[in-house]
Amino acid sequence: TTLPDERLGVMVKFLKSGKVVILLNGRYAGKKGVIVKTFDDGIDGRKYGHCIVAGIAREPLKVKKSMSEKKVEKRSRVKPFIKTVNFNHLMPTRYSVEVDFKPLAITPEVVANDAKRTEARKAVKKLFQERYTAGKNRWFFSKLRF
Repeated sequence: TTLPDERLGVMVKFLKSGKVVILLNGRYAGKKGVIVKTFDDGIDGRKYGHCIVAGIAREPLKVKKSMSEKKVEKRSRVKPFIKTVNFNHLMPTRYSVEVDFKPLAITPEVVANDAKRTEARKAVKKLFQERYTAGKNRWFFSKLRF
């Protein structure tokens, strides 16, 4: 028996910009990332559902009060990455981060071009660094323990 208001065959799009995901395959397996842009039906080169993910390649280390200012600054650095990932290689979490990637204009062309990707990575680093130093989303910048 089905309910009259039940819609059959309609998939809900929950992988949206700002959703926190964990990468499952490749160099950044087990790392946290945020979806920047999704391509549900694929595009020319990739005819499958995928998205651009900006994530944390290396989390900031723990800091103590006794450490010098220079050491604290060095240990508080965030190393980001930008990558195009197939939906099958992501594990979505229930969390989302309110980060505005629109001004950075990260597109598939930017990810494909080395020089542009480096510039985009620097912009993402600045964004993540500001959030970390402001103390927002502390859980996002901590290492996954599993």
